[in-house]
Amino acid sequence: QMRLANRPVALWFSAAASASAFLPTSLGLVHPSVGAVSRSRFGALKSKTSLRMSSSSTNSMKVALCQFHVTPDKETNHNTAKSYLEKAKAGGADLVVLPEIWNSPYATAAFPEYAEKLPQVGDKESESSSPKLLLDAAKEHNLWIVGGSVPEVVKEDNGETKIYNTCLVLNPEGEVVAKHRKVHLFDIDVPGGITFFESETLSPGEGMTHFSTPFGEIGLGICYDIRFPEYAMLLREKYNCVALIYPGAFNLTTGPAHWELLQRGRAVDNQCYVMMASPARTEDPKDENAKYPHYTAWGHSTVVSPWGEVISTIDEKEGIVFADLDLEKVEEMRAGIPIGNQKREDMYCLKEV
Repeated sequence: QMRLANRPVALWFSAAASASAFLPTSLGLVHPSVGAVSRSRFGALKSKTSLRMSSSSTNSMKVALCQFHVTPDKETNHNTAKSYLEKAKAGGADLVVLPEIWNSPYATAAFPEYAEKLPQVGDKESESSSPKLLLDAAKEHNLWIVGGSVPEVVKEDNGETKIYNTCLVLNPEGEVVAKHRKVHLFDIDVPGGITFFESETLSPGEGMTHFSTPFGEIGLGICYDIRFPEYAMLLREKYNCVALIYPGAFNLTTGPAHWELLQRGRAVDNQCYVMMASPARTEDPKDENAKYPHYTAWGHSTVVSPWGEVISTIDEKEGIVFADLDLEKVEEMRAGIPIGNQKREDMYCLKEV
C-alpha cells in the first residue's frame, strides 16, 4: 500500500520573520486542511501554449515527489511510474517529480542496455517507451512532469555513440519543454565508503536548464549537480528561479551526511524552494549471479523552503511526498533579506560562459 507523506509548513507572517516562521509539524497523512497558505501573484508563463491548470491560483503549487523501487525489469518500472503518476494526480498535484534513473538499475554497465533515444524540446511524440509514457501521462492527467532521469543514447554525426543521464520536463499539453543532461558526473572514491565513476559510461551535459511555468521559473539539475553552488546561483540570479528541482539517488555513504544538508544550503543560498526525488531503498539481494552490481539508494525525498526548513519528507520506503508551495514566501524572503541586491560585484562576480 502506498504511503503518503506531508509535513505542512506554518504561515510566514512577515518578511523579517524569525526561524520559527517555518517550523514543521509532525509527519503525517495528507489531509484536506493541510497547506492553507497565503497567496500572491508570482511568475508568468512564457510559452504560447494555453495550459489547463488544476490549481485555482498560479501563486501556489502543489508538488508530488514519487519515491518507488526500481527493478532490473524496464516494463515493471514503467508500470510503477505510471501508477505513481496516477496517484500523484489523484492527490491534487500540479507538478510531479520522478526519481533519478527510474527505468534502469543504477549501474554504469547497465546504462547502455537501458538507454533510449529521447525527444527534443518542442516534441510531443516519441517512439521510445520511457518518454512516451511521460508524454502520454502529462497530457492524460493535465500535469507538469519532471521526468526524473533515464539513460539517453545519442548517435553523433561522426558516428560516435554517447550516453547521457537525462531529465525531460513535460507540460500539461504533453510537450517537452526542457531537457537536462546531467552536467556534473558522479565520479567519487570515498575511502571506506563508495567508489563509483559515471564517466566510465556517461558523457556530461553542456547546458544549464530551466523552464517557465504559470508558477514561475524553475531550475533543473540532476543529483550530483546539487553539490555545485555556482550552478544553482546562476539559475537564481540570471533566470530568477523560484524553485530548484534535482532528481537524485544518493547512497548510504553520502545520503546520511549530505542529502538534507545540500538541499537546505541551496535553498538558503538562493532563497527558493528546493526539491529532490530519490528512488526508494532496495536492500542488496546479495545475488552472485546478478547481471549488474546493486546500488542502494538513500531515499528520503524532500522539499525544503526558502527559509531552509524541511517542509515535507519521507523515509527510505516507497511513497509520495506532497507539499503545497506558497510562492509568496520566495518574494518575502528575498525582500526581507535582500542578498540579491547586496553582492559586492566590485570584488567578485558569477557569470555563465
